[in-house]
Amino acid sequence: MRAIWHIFRLILADQRAALLRGAALSLAVLVAGVALLGLSGWFVTAAAAAGLAGLGAIFDVFRPAAMVRFLALGRTAARYGERLFTHDATLHALTSIRIRLLEATAAAPHEVLARLRGPQALNRLMADVDALDGVPLRLVLPLAAGLTAQFAAFAMLWWLVDPRVALWIATGFLAASAVILTRSARQAARASRNEEASAQAFRSGVIDLIRARADLAVYGRLARQGESVLAIDRARQRDRASIDRIERRAGLWLSLTGTVVAAGALTLGMQLAQSGTLSPALAAIGFFASLALMETVAPLRRAMAEMGRMHVAARRVGGTLAVRQDTIAGSDGAPAADLRIENLRFRRGQAVRPVLDGVSLDVGKGESVALTGPSGSGKSTLLLLAARLLTPDDGRLLLGGKPLGAWDETALRAAVMLVPQRSALMAGTVADALRLADPDADDATLWRALDAVALEGVITAKGGLGLALGPGGSGLSGGEARRLVLARGLLRRPNLLLLDEPTEGLDADTALKVLRGVRAFLPTAAILTASHRKTETLWADRVVALDRRPARACAPAGN
Repeated sequence: MRAIWHIFRLILADQRAALLRGAALSLAVLVAGVALLGLSGWFVTAAAAAGLAGLGAIFDVFRPAAMVRFLALGRTAARYGERLFTHDATLHALTSIRIRLLEATAAAPHEVLARLRGPQALNRLMADVDALDGVPLRLVLPLAAGLTAQFAAFAMLWWLVDPRVALWIATGFLAASAVILTRSARQAARASRNEEASAQAFRSGVIDLIRARADLAVYGRLARQGESVLAIDRARQRDRASIDRIERRAGLWLSLTGTVVAAGALTLGMQLAQSGTLSPALAAIGFFASLALMETVAPLRRAMAEMGRMHVAARRVGGTLAVRQDTIAGSDGAPAADLRIENLRFRRGQAVRPVLDGVSLDVGKGESVALTGPSGSGKSTLLLLAARLLTPDDGRLLLGGKPLGAWDETALRAAVMLVPQRSALMAGTVADALRLADPDADDATLWRALDAVALEGVITAKGGLGLALGPGGSGLSGGEARRLVLARGLLRRPNLLLLDEPTEGLDADTALKVLRGVRAFLPTAAILTASHRKTETLWADRVVALDRRPARACAPAGN
C-alpha cells in the first residue's frame, strides 16, 4: 500500500483543489442517498400511520415531498459534478506523471538507458500510468467517502433512531465489508499482477513482431512468433476471467451482507416499535438507510480486484520517478571548444580491471583527434565520459577550463554533441529528422548539412527533403542512415563533437569526403573520434592510442 499511497500523494499534490471538490461531492452523493431513502421510508410510513389514525387531512405532505425531490435532484447533480471533477483531475494528474516519468527516464544513467527497450519504455509511459487511474477513482476517494458516510449515518441514526440500530448497521457493514474486501484483494492479487504482466508482454510482443516482421518472414518464424504472442494474450484472458469471478463473488457476498444488515435493522426497528420505544416511522428510517448504505461499499469490490495491478504499476512508476538527475551547478555562457582529460580512470560495475586507467589528452579548438586501439580498450567509453553520460572513478575532465560537471545541463548539451555508433531515426521525412536538431533551419541549411556528409545526391535521387522514412530510418541503407544522423548532429553546431566510428561501412573516398565535410561545416569545433579505420587516422591532426595501460600519444598524422 505504500507505493499506492505515494502515487496518490503525487496526484493529490498536482490536482488538490479539484480532487477535494470531487471528494466533497462524492460524500454529498452518498449522504444524499442515505437521507433520500431514510426520509422516503419515514414519509411513507408516517403517512400510512396518519391515515390509519384518521389524521391524513392534517398530515403535512408538502415539506417532506419537497425535501425528497430536493435530495433526488441534488444527488443527481452532485454525482455529475463528482464525476466531472474527479475524472478531469485524474486525467490531468496522470498527464503530469507521464511527463515526469519521461523526464526521469531521460535523466537515468547511461547504463540504464542502454538496456532500456522501446516497448518497455512505452509500457511505462502508457500501461503503467493507465493502471493508476484506479488509485483515486476506485480506491482512495470511494473508500474515504464511504467511511465518512458510514460515520455520518451512524451519528444520525444514533440521534434520530436508536443507538442499537446505529451500532448494528455500522458494525455489520464495516466488519463484514472489511473481511470480504480484504479477502477479495488477496485472492485477486496474483491474478491481477499476472494479468497486467501478460498485457504488457502482449503489447511488447506485438511491437517486436511488427518491427521484425520482415526478418521473421525471411527465416520462416513469423507464424510461430505470432502464435507465441497470441498465447500470451490467452493467458491474460484467463487471468482476467479469474479476476472477474473473484469480483462477482465479492459482489455477491456484499449483497448478502447488505441484506442481512437491512433485515437486522428491520427486526430491531419492529421490536423497538412494538415496545413503544420508537414510532414505526422512525424505525423505518433505520431499515431504508441501511439499504442506501450498500452504495458505500459496493464500488470498492472492483478496486480490490485490481489491487495487484495497481500495486505493481505504482511500484514501477514510483521507482522510475525516484531516479533523479544529479543537480548540476549552473555556469554562465556555453563551454568553449577545448577538452582536457587528466589521469582519467573508469571501471564498469564489478569488473576486475578498469576500462580506462591514467588516460590524459587534450583536444583544442579546431583540432581533430582520433582515438585508436583494439576493441575493449575504452574508446567508446571515453567518448561517453567526455559527453558526461558516465562519471569517472578518478581523474578530471575539463571543458573550457572548468570541470565538466560544473556546466549547466542545457548549456552543455548545446555545446557538446555525441554521435554514437547506433543512433535513432524516427518515422517521418528527411527534413523532420534534421529539424529535430534545428527546428528553425531553412531548406538551404539542411541541404548544406547533407552535402557535408556526402548525402545530398542520394537524398535528391530518392525524393528530396520530403522523402518519407519508416521506423528506424527504413528507406535508407545503413551507411546512409548513419550519415543522416551525423548531418543532424552537425546542425547542432557544437563546440565539441564526439564521433564513434563515423565512417564505418563507407568506402575510403566517401569516408574522406565525409570527414572533410564535417570539418568544413564546423571549422572551429574540437573533434574527438573513436576510430578503427586508417582513413580516419590519416585525416586527424593527432592520433591517441588506447590500450589496457595508460594512454599514449602518437605522432601527428597527416591530413
